Amino acid sequence: MAANSLVLTRIEERGEAGRVAYVTVNNPEKRNALTIQGKLDLIAALRALSNIENLRAAVITGAGDKSFIGGADLKELSEVDNDHDSAAVSNNTHITCDLLRELPVPVIARINGYCLGAGMEIAASCDMRVGADTAKFGMPEVKFGIPCGMEACLLPGLIGWGKTCELVFTGELIDAQESLQIGFLQRMVPSAQLDAAVEKWLTSICSAGPRAIRLQKRLNKDWERMSITDAINQGIKACIEARTTDEPRRMAQAFFDRKKNK
Repeated sequence: MAANSLVLTRIEERGEAGRVAYVTVNNPEKRNALTIQGKLDLIAALRALSNIENLRAAVITGAGDKSFIGGADLKELSEVDNDHDSAAVSNNTHITCDLLRELPVPVIARINGYCLGAGMEIAASCDMRVGADTAKFGMPEVKFGIPCGMEACLLPGLIGWGKTCELVFTGELIDAQESLQIGFLQRMVPSAQLDAAVEKWLTSICSAGPRAIRLQKRLNKDWERMSITDAINQGIKACIEARTTDEPRRMAQAFFDRKKNK
């Protein structure tokens, strides 16, 4: 894409390991705030990922080193003056988050700075989150007269009801250390080590069975919505499905061959 695009997509070829997609929100002058057009561009970019052959993982981040996604564009929001436009703004945030959750491969949020409002919802919709130790997190919508909606509903499952209530009622920000402690981040590293932390996860994902990873992503979604009994049964079905190809046997044999040659 052109350098002035609001969303940049780069597909990295990794030979036999497959492909990794990098999606960058490109509005650094405004803390990578998502304009109305920016959301539409992000939706288009995420939809396109589903058609990429041999995709193994995706990484979403923000341009520059100050912000991941600083929420919606406040100037645009202040000019939304009818129900149709208001519904479109909210629906497009949900569509963006839903596409991340429905992508058949793991999605990593590379959080390099401010992660606010819609940005925190987008990060919550990713499978894994790593943040720079300078990052800030929050759901400040109530400070601008709007409740936290859409994928903010994922937060209680990630950080608990108490901390969710604190964030959505006060609109106050928390730092990366607290975000790690409450379980929103899985890892926190100095900014200079952010890419290395992402790469460590990508290397592990790309070395695993491609079909197993996709089955696991689907199974994780099932776990969210099913009872324990149904989730166990769904897991049994997924394991049986995995064995309908030679991937388990082939990868197990490769493991034993490596041990034998050490």
